[in-house]
Amino acid sequence: MSRYFLEVAYRGTNYSGFQIQENAVTVQFEVEKALGIFFKQKIELTGSSRTDAGVHALQNFFHFDTDLPVTDSQLYNINALLPEDIVAKNFYLVKKEAHCRFLARSREYRYVIYQRKNPFLRDRAWYYPYQINMDLLQQAAGVLKECRDFSSFSKRNTQVKTFFCNIQSSYWSKEEDQLIYHVSSNRFLRGMVKGMVGTMLKVGRGLITVERLRQIIEAQDNTLADFTTPPQGLFLVAVLYPDGVLE
Repeated sequence: MSRYFLEVAYRGTNYSGFQIQENAVTVQFEVEKALGIFFKQKIELTGSSRTDAGVHALQNFFHFDTDLPVTDSQLYNINALLPEDIVAKNFYLVKKEAHCRFLARSREYRYVIYQRKNPFLRDRAWYYPYQINMDLLQQAAGVLKECRDFSSFSKRNTQVKTFFCNIQSSYWSKEEDQLIYHVSSNRFLRGMVKGMVGTMLKVGRGLITVERLRQIIEAQDNTLADFTTPPQGLFLVAVLYPDGVLE
C-alpha cells in the first residue's frame, strides 16, 4: 500500500467548504467521486487545510492510500471527471507515515478587497468602497504578527486544544484598486483570517484604534472581533511542507 499526496486548486463559490459533509456538496466530495470513477474503487481522502464555504484555494492537498499505480499522466482523465471549478494538479508519492495536515509547517492566505465597482471581481474579492488609512492598516497587521493567542479571532464551536498560532508574516499591499492582506502561520483557527481582516478594516477606517485592537486580542473574547467579512475574498495560497516531502 502506497501513500500519495494530491495537490488541488479550486474556486469555492459553489461549495459548502473543503471537507466532506452530510447533505452538502464539498470539494472533497467531488474529488472522491472523480477518483472513485477513474480508479473503479472507493478512494478515501484526508485533507490538509479546511476552507469554509465560498473560500478559494490556489493550492491545497489531500492524501490517500492505494495499491493501484498512480501517475501524473492520469491527471488529464481525472480532471475531465471533475467540475470546471476544481483542478487536480499533481500527485506525489510520499512516505507511508506522511500526513498532509500534520506534516505541513505553514499555510499562506490572502484576502482581497476592491474599492471601485468591478463586476469581474464580484466572486473573487470583497467590494469595500470606504476610505481606508493604509498606515493604520499596516500598524494593525503588525500588531497581529505580535499576537500569540488568537482566541478573539476564532469562531465558536471550534474543537481545538489551543488557540496559539505562530504568525510568520502579516502585511497589506496595494495593487491598483485592490487591497490585499497577506498572512502566513503554522496553523489557522476556524474563521480566523476573516475575523482579523474585518477587525483590521475597522482600524483602517478609524472606527477603532490600534490600541483598541490590542485590547480585543488581550480580552480573548471572540464577540469583540468582526466576523462579517464575506468568504469570496479569501484564498488559501499555499500549504508548505519540509524540504523533500514533495519530491
